[in-house]
Amino acid sequence: MKRLRIESIIAVLLCLFAVQFSAHAQFKEEAFTQNYNDSTDTSVADSTDKVFSFKELFRGLGHKQEITPMTLFVGSAILPGSGQIYNRDYWKLPIFYGGAAAFATAGGVYTHRYRESVDLGTPNSEYKTVSTLMWAGLGLTYWASIMDAAACYHPDRYPVPGRATIYSALLPGLGQAYNGEYWKIPIYYSGLIGAGYAWSLNGKNYKRFKTIHNMITGDDEEAAAQVPSNISEETALYYRDAYRRYRDYSIVATVLIYILQVIDANVFAYMHDFEVNDDISMRIEPTMIANDNEYALGTRSPMATYGNAAVGVKLGFKF
Repeated sequence: MKRLRIESIIAVLLCLFAVQFSAHAQFKEEAFTQNYNDSTDTSVADSTDKVFSFKELFRGLGHKQEITPMTLFVGSAILPGSGQIYNRDYWKLPIFYGGAAAFATAGGVYTHRYRESVDLGTPNSEYKTVSTLMWAGLGLTYWASIMDAAACYHPDRYPVPGRATIYSALLPGLGQAYNGEYWKIPIYYSGLIGAGYAWSLNGKNYKRFKTIHNMITGDDEEAAAQVPSNISEETALYYRDAYRRYRDYSIVATVLIYILQVIDANVFAYMHDFEVNDDISMRIEPTMIANDNEYALGTRSPMATYGNAAVGVKLGFKF
C-alpha cells in the first residue's frame, strides 16, 4: 500500500511536469520587451504623453484630424470660439463674440463712471452694481462658449468620458446628470453647501477676532476701549488662529469635494457599459509559474530549463 501511494504521487508530479510544455506563464516575455511608446507607432498617443497640443488643436480646427475632448476644452479656454469652429457651428461665433463685446464695453463704461463718482466724493452704488453685472455677464458668456463646445462635441456618441469630466468641472453635478446618476447630485451639493457654509462662517469669525486682536494690540486707545472686557489679548489670539485653521480646513474640504465629483463623473462614464451578469464560472487547472525576473533581466532563453519554475494552480473567474 505504501509503495502504491509513492508511485501515485510520482505519477501526479510527472503529469504536472508534463503540463509545463503547453502551459502559459503568468507573465509573458513580450510584457518586458514591448516598447509602448514606439516613435514609429501611428496610433493615438497615450494620455500621459501629452495633455494638450497646439498642433493637434489647429489641425482639428482645420478639420484634418479628430481632437480629444480635453484638447477641445483647453483650446476653447485659451482661444474662445475654437470649439464652435471645430463643431462647425460657425453661426454661434457672432453670438458669443457680440455678447462678450457688449458686456465688456458696458462694464468698462460703468466702471469708469463709478470711479469718477468716487473721485468726486459721491460714490454711485448704481454704477457699481451695473458694472458688476456686466462683468459677470462677460464671464457667463465665456463659460457658456466652453460649455457649448463640450455639449456639441460628437453628440451622437454616448457616453464620452471627457465630456462628463468637462461638465462636472464647469458645473458640479452636471457630469453625474450626464451619466444618469441623478441620486448623486444631492449628495455632492450637500457636501459643497456644507463646506462652503463652514468656509464662510469660519472666515467671518477669523476676521472678527483678528480685528479685535489688532484693536487690543494697537496704539488706538479708543478702539481698544470698545473691546468687550471678557476678551483678553490671549483669548483673541487663540480664537483668531483657531478660526483661521478651521477656515483653511473648510477650503480644503470644498476643493476635495469638487475634485471628487469631477473624478466620479469621469470614472463612471468609462464604466457605463461595464456589466456583471449572473453567468459566473470558475476554472482550476495546474500550471507552471516561471520566474518573471528572468524575463525582466533578459536572461530567459528558449534553451533555458525550468529549474527556477514553480508548480502551481491557476484559478480563473469568468463573469
